[in-house]
Formats: sequence, C-alpha cells, structure tokens
Amino acid sequence: MKDFTKLVRERMPSSLDYGDTRVVLENSESIAVKNGKVENVGVSESMGFGVRVLLNGAWGFASSSKLKKEEIDKVIKQAVQIAEASGIAKKKDEISLAPVEKAEGFFKTPYKEDPFKVSLESKVSTLLEADKILRRANEIKVAESEFIFKRIHQIFASTEGSLVEQEIIVSGGEIIATAVKEGQLQRRSYGDFGSSGYEFVRGLELIKNAPRVRDEVCQLLKAKPCPSEKHTVIIDGDQMILQVHESIGHAVELDRVLGTEASYAGTSFVTIDKLNKFKYGSEIVNVTANAKSPLGLGTFGWDDEGVPAQVTPIIRNGIFVGYLSSRETAPVINGLSSGAMKADGWNRIPIIRMTNINLEPGTWKLEDLIADTQDGLFLQTNKSWSIDDMRENFQFGVEFAREIKNGKLGEVVKDVTYTAYTPEFWGSCDAICNSDFWKMHGVMNCGKGEPGQTMMVGHGTTPARFRNVRVGVFKR
Repeated sequence: MKDFTKLVRERMPSSLDYGDTRVVLENSESIAVKNGKVENVGVSESMGFGVRVLLNGAWGFASSSKLKKEEIDKVIKQAVQIAEASGIAKKKDEISLAPVEKAEGFFKTPYKEDPFKVSLESKVSTLLEADKILRRANEIKVAESEFIFKRIHQIFASTEGSLVEQEIIVSGGEIIATAVKEGQLQRRSYGDFGSSGYEFVRGLELIKNAPRVRDEVCQLLKAKPCPSEKHTVIIDGDQMILQVHESIGHAVELDRVLGTEASYAGTSFVTIDKLNKFKYGSEIVNVTANAKSPLGLGTFGWDDEGVPAQVTPIIRNGIFVGYLSSRETAPVINGLSSGAMKADGWNRIPIIRMTNINLEPGTWKLEDLIADTQDGLFLQTNKSWSIDDMRENFQFGVEFAREIKNGKLGEVVKDVTYTAYTPEFWGSCDAICNSDFWKMHGVMNCGKGEPGQTMMVGHGTTPARFRNVRVGVFKR
C-alpha cells in the first residue's frame, strides 16, 4: 500500500497547485441478535484509493477500487478534469491553504485484544446470553443486541512531501429492550463504542447490565408522564453526548459557518464575528476538540490533509474561542487548520468533521449535585432529537428519567422531552461533575456532506445541571 501511495504522488502533474492521495483498507465485522436468534453476521472488506487535486483555485476528486498501476493515471486525469470543470463555476478567488509542516510517521490505536481474532462463537454467545436476560419479562416484545468492529488502515501522501500511515481499531456493542403494554411502547438501551480492542467490549459488561435495562424499560410502562413546565434538569453523561454533538459540535464546523453545507446539513448561528466575543454558555462551560483523547472515535495521528492531531479550545469560561477548520477555511479566520478534515472512505473527499468534542469536567460529585437539587429531573440516554439548521433551537427526548425531590432521586418519569435556545441553555448551566464522572463516548453515525458521509466521532462528557429548562410539550 505504501509503495502504491508513493507512486500515485509521483504521477501527479507538476502543474497542480496541490495534490494528495489516500489509500484505504477497511475491514468490518457486525453481529446482530434479535429475540433469541442470530439475525446477521456481516464481514466486509473495502479497499481503494482517492486523489484530490487543487488546480487554478478549484478542487477535483476521483477514486478507484483498483489498486493497479494502469489505474493511477486514469484517476489523476479524472480528478484534474473535475477541477478544471469546477473552475468554470467557482465563485471566489484563488484558494489559499494554511501552511502545515511536512508530516511523516505511523499511528496505531492502542489495544490489548484484537477483536478480529476473538472467535465468532464467543461473540455470539455473549450477545445471545444478554438477549435471553432481556426477554425475562412478559412485557419485553423485542430484544436486540449487537457488536461492531472495524479496522481502518490508511496511508496518506501529498505533493508537499507528507507521507503518513495509520491503523485505527474500533470496537463496541449495544443492547436494546422494547416493551409494550396496553397500547404504549417504551425502549431502554445501553452500550458504547470506542477506539480500542475487544477489551472495550468486555468492559461494557452487556450481560451484567441486561437485567437493569430490562427492569428499567418495564418501570417506564408504569411511570408517570413528563410534566409540562420549566424545570431544573441534571443531564447524565450519556445524554450529554447528543447535547454537545448537536448544539456545539456541528455549530462550530467552519465549512457550515461559511455556507458550504447549507443545502444539506444547514448553516450555523456561530458566525465569524462572534469568535472570541460571543457568550456561548455560563463561565463554568469549557469545551475542547481533542483528537488525542484515549478511546475516542475522533482520535487519530493525522487528519486527511496530513495535519497532526490537535487539541483545540472551542469554549473557554463560556466564551466561544475556536472552530473546527481545514487548511482551506482556516485562513478566513487568520488561523491554522485545527486538523478536522476527514473522509468516511477512499471514495469520498474529505470535509470538516468533529474529532472528540469534549465537555471538560467541573468540580461536583454527582451525589452532591443531586443532593443540592431540591426539585428537578435526572435525564439519561437519548431517545429523539430535533434541531434547526442554524443549531439555535432544539428539542431532545430521553429514554429514562427520574424525579429529584429534596435532594434525592425519586419516581421514574417517562416520555421526557426538553426544549431550549442553545446559548440560553448553555448559559443556564450552573454545575458540572468532576473528572471521576467524566467518560469518553462514541457516536458511530454522524451524517454530513453531499454525497452523504457517515463519520465516527467521540464525546467526552460528564453530568451537568441546567436551570429553568422547558420540559414536556407546551400548548399554544
């Protein structure tokens, strides 16, 4: 693969302003169990190379699944032709790429146990046992469990001399119980994904957690409905994943801010004039884009432009201070790339994506935070989401919630939704739990781009408290 990558770079014409290539080999394995039966065992391999060129201020991209010498010139020629055609319709002056040092090296996900070497029988046995436990209640009508494993081996080279190689391992799983009774349906789930080996899956302890998931979904069938009022809410770390992802992560993608995602993924209220000035949240809110976080699905050695993994402040003491950017967009804000350009495969052009967007820990213990809350709701695990194209207004729903009364967790509440205006919501944050409760989580299906790309990203989160949040459905 490395020799082929070098050869592609050597064949690129000297007339280009810039050129790069990625050769990618991706192996995937997925196992799904449903109601006591193995529904799917999928094993796949995808390999190919992509060529991206910059010519006269316009980009061109082409790719092929054939790693053959005779295919190289064909793909390069097609990329150049696309750049020439794109140049006819370009609406701005020459593209200026932020400088980056020549990159060389190798990065590999740290892991102890190769998930692809663990027997299929062992994996299926674990899922079937968790499934069996989930179904030990008459109300459970659907029990599901799954494992997903990926190995991505990629080599990148550019006409500026960069040559880097990396191998990313991803492991994870999930269990889901769906209960039905007297016309109502409830769901409870548990699981996670990380950049790690099979030890990550063992650490999830799906079998151990299955009784809790089963019992909690049955509790929901009997629970009181969500009230419609303004409330104090403590949002658990597993729901903060979605909160950070939708109302911060996507909002600070600089390509979205500049309008290049408007036709599909929307724009952003976090316009360039707000940089280093805008009050995004309360003074205790600190958010960082960290492509070096252990276990993060957004962790790597270099992005798909050869920019090394960065740690980029996004919000500091409540003030918006940084974007997710690329070499093309960074000069617009007089900066350098934050190393956020990624593609979901060899046949897709890189676009700005989240790395690991992390809510930094605060000072509270969760038990103390609950004890300090006289009247509120404790919210766990995302169930639904809706947010506008500008990332300003949202409504999220959670699977499971409990009342907080006089500093203690109380009755279970079902069908809880909460609605807010993004800066107002983050401005109402008055407490964040400490590092003992901070955990890295994985999102496997972040969608963006045309044609669509599905990216794996990470979010380090911890429980946090928000005041005067609208919960439930308000009538006009």
